[in-house]
Amino acid sequence: MSRIHSTNLLAHSLVLDNAFKRPDEPALIHGDQTLSYASLGSAVEACARGLLALGIAPSERIAVYLPKRPETVVTLFGAAAAGGVFVPINPLLKPRQVAYILRDCNVRVLITADNRTDLLQDELAECHDLRNLVIVDAPTQAAKNLTHPTAISWESLLSLGAGAPSLGHRRIDSDMAAILYTSGSTGRPKGVVLSHRNLVAGAQSVAQYLENNFNDRLLAVLPLSFDAGFSQLTTAFSTGASVVLMEYLLPKDVIKSIARHGITGITAVPPLWVQLASLAWPPEAVNTLRYIANTGGRMPKAATAALRRSLPQTKVFLMYGLTEAFRSTYLPPEEVDKRPDSIGKAIPNVEIQVARKDGSLCLPGEPGELVHRGALVAMGYWNDPKKTAERFRPAPGQLPELPLTEIAVWSGDTVRMDEDGFLYFIGRQDEMIKTSGYRVSPTEVEEVLYQTGFVAETAVVGIPHPKLGQGIVAIVKLDSADFNPEDLLVACRAELPNFMVPLTIIASDALPRNANGKIDRRALAAKFESLFKE
Repeated sequence: MSRIHSTNLLAHSLVLDNAFKRPDEPALIHGDQTLSYASLGSAVEACARGLLALGIAPSERIAVYLPKRPETVVTLFGAAAAGGVFVPINPLLKPRQVAYILRDCNVRVLITADNRTDLLQDELAECHDLRNLVIVDAPTQAAKNLTHPTAISWESLLSLGAGAPSLGHRRIDSDMAAILYTSGSTGRPKGVVLSHRNLVAGAQSVAQYLENNFNDRLLAVLPLSFDAGFSQLTTAFSTGASVVLMEYLLPKDVIKSIARHGITGITAVPPLWVQLASLAWPPEAVNTLRYIANTGGRMPKAATAALRRSLPQTKVFLMYGLTEAFRSTYLPPEEVDKRPDSIGKAIPNVEIQVARKDGSLCLPGEPGELVHRGALVAMGYWNDPKKTAERFRPAPGQLPELPLTEIAVWSGDTVRMDEDGFLYFIGRQDEMIKTSGYRVSPTEVEEVLYQTGFVAETAVVGIPHPKLGQGIVAIVKLDSADFNPEDLLVACRAELPNFMVPLTIIASDALPRNANGKIDRRALAAKFESLFKE
């Protein structure tokens, strides 16, 4: 079938191999549309040939600015098959943010929709490296009249290379495959460069501990620009499973989709799990859901307990990861009751170390920085050697006799490891609150607030304080209209030492989120930064 260069070590092989082995089995479901592996593979090859016909050179960047739909998936794997590098852009980003990414990594081809083209028109003129704009729906006359970049339809792209004998540019597993941009909450976003090896090894590792197989059907609710969101594709395709693409409006829609499609696995971030934990689950969803997985932050114990009551037969996987190394740890379901505060142990083919600032390894129970080594360590930050050197550094404990230095990811997260090797998250080094000489983990305070049962969501931040250094502030979204901050403070005083008790609790109708759906602590800290000024 395929003339596109493919081995099982390259990202696009996850699709193309199944197009040979399981051609008639479902690969991708979107609304009422189902693509078999054969159909998806043919579309990926057609996209790759179209990109080659447009003149894509090895490792040139192809960006996708679309919601979750089949064309999005086809482009991601088609770009890899052509020998290019795919750049998924979060569809929630605004035109100026999109244009920054397009310029930052010199995108050559952008695949998007006509309504998004209208929003981007003023910015595209400044994207000098952008040659082609591919519009997945019917282009308007305004799009057709663009002189830079040249606009073509999706159908035109797929037909460009029809019958072409040329192969995709030859790639090996250590070549670039993707650039994933972080949310940019600390300023302009950073592009994390991932190799084919990173993507394939990550898919195989996650599929191993989740025990994914060809009978699985995964629900993709996270953005595909988010490493955990894209993982839903690679993990499923690595085992011949199928994926349902979903852009949900309400949490209850997620549960309806699980029941409708017979979903066996779903990965989400804590804010969504907190909402899902409070809803009723119909038998159709309860009976099919084999596992749920959390990523992107600590799952409140109250939410875990509620989900386990609603889903008594469903395995719960608590995971920890970072874009620079994809996935790092998971807590096996059988350990959730024993160690509910743990982020688990290293995933397969990964070693996790806890290191001091000088690079020496910490003793059991001693806080230190989580260091990730193995096949999932990214290639670095795009066009940013300074930030790359700060985060990607030599792994601790290497033998001086070795001629080459192994580079690991120093996560910036403070953790501790117990005597049994289980890890416990303490906090981000840049999120830790320094008050009265103490370092306070915001997640520990948040856990107490969740346990009261009055709080639907919360974020604890440190605000500059003239006497304490930082004052602890809790911003809460409540489950009940009867709000008495003193009730929450009483609970905190009962569970926490005085220096960890919030100085004030602020009710909010909603908590801000970054582009990946996580609560944006930095935005909250900035909003209330004048709270304690004299």
